[in-house]
Amino acid sequence: MPMAAADIEDLIRAAFPDAVIDITDLAGDGDHYAAKVTSAAFAGMPRVRQHQAVYAALGGRMGGELHALQLTTAIPD
Repeated sequence: MPMAAADIEDLIRAAFPDAVIDITDLAGDGDHYAAKVTSAAFAGMPRVRQHQAVYAALGGRMGGELHALQLTTAIPD
Protein backbone atom coordinates (compact mmCIF):
# COMPACT_ATOMS: atom_id res chain seq x y z
CA MET A 1 0.00 0.00 0.00
CA PRO A 2 1.43 3.41 -0.97
CA MET A 3 2.42 5.94 1.65
CA ALA A 4 0.94 9.44 1.71
CA ALA A 5 3.25 12.45 1.48
CA ALA A 6 1.77 13.80 4.71
CA ASP A 7 2.75 10.60 6.53
CA ILE A 8 6.33 10.89 5.26
CA GLU A 9 6.46 14.50 6.41
CA ASP A 10 5.07 13.59 9.85
CA LEU A 11 7.75 10.92 10.37
CA ILE A 12 10.55 13.25 9.31
CA ARG A 13 9.19 16.14 11.40
CA ALA A 14 9.04 13.89 14.48
CA ALA A 15 12.81 13.38 14.17
CA PHE A 16 13.62 16.92 12.99
CA PRO A 17 11.07 19.34 14.51
CA ASP A 18 12.82 22.41 13.05
CA ALA A 19 12.93 21.02 9.52
CA VAL A 20 11.60 22.66 6.42
CA ILE A 21 10.29 19.73 4.39
CA ASP A 22 9.22 19.75 0.75
CA ILE A 23 7.84 16.48 -0.62
CA THR A 24 6.92 15.87 -4.25
CA ASP A 25 5.14 12.80 -5.63
CA LEU A 26 7.29 12.14 -8.70
CA ALA A 27 5.04 9.65 -10.49
CA GLY A 28 1.61 10.42 -9.03
CA ASP A 29 1.41 6.88 -7.68
CA GLY A 30 2.24 7.41 -4.00
CA ASP A 31 5.31 5.19 -4.34
CA HIS A 32 7.96 7.49 -5.82
CA TYR A 33 8.76 10.68 -3.94
CA ALA A 34 11.40 13.38 -3.80
CA ALA A 35 12.01 15.09 -0.47
CA LYS A 36 14.11 18.09 0.43
CA VAL A 37 14.77 18.33 4.15
CA THR A 38 16.49 21.40 5.57
CA SER A 39 17.43 21.25 9.24
CA ALA A 40 19.99 22.76 11.59
CA ALA A 41 20.37 19.25 13.04
CA PHE A 42 22.44 18.35 9.96
CA ALA A 43 25.20 20.83 10.88
CA GLY A 44 28.55 19.09 11.10
CA MET A 45 27.22 15.86 9.57
CA PRO A 46 28.53 14.53 6.29
CA ARG A 47 25.88 14.24 3.58
CA VAL A 48 25.74 10.45 3.88
CA ARG A 49 25.02 10.69 7.62
CA GLN A 50 22.31 13.30 6.95
CA HIS A 51 20.59 10.91 4.56
CA GLN A 52 20.97 8.01 6.98
CA ALA A 53 19.32 10.09 9.71
CA VAL A 54 16.32 10.85 7.48
CA TYR A 55 15.99 7.20 6.44
CA ALA A 56 16.16 6.20 10.13
CA ALA A 57 13.29 8.61 10.82
CA LEU A 58 11.20 6.67 8.30
CA GLY A 59 11.44 3.65 10.58
CA GLY A 60 12.21 0.93 8.04
CA ARG A 61 9.44 1.87 5.62
CA MET A 62 11.86 2.24 2.69
CA GLY A 63 11.43 -0.65 0.29
CA GLY A 64 8.04 -1.52 1.77
CA GLU A 65 5.36 1.13 2.15
CA LEU A 66 7.71 3.64 0.57
CA HIS A 67 9.21 2.30 -2.64
CA ALA A 68 11.52 5.17 -3.65
CA LEU A 69 12.65 8.44 -2.11
CA GLN A 70 14.95 10.84 -3.92
CA LEU A 71 16.47 12.70 -0.97
CA THR A 72 18.15 16.08 -0.74
CA THR A 73 19.29 17.42 2.60
CA ALA A 74 20.56 20.88 3.52
CA ILE A 75 21.51 23.10 6.43
CA PRO A 76 19.64 26.44 6.73
CA ASP A 77 21.55 29.51 5.52
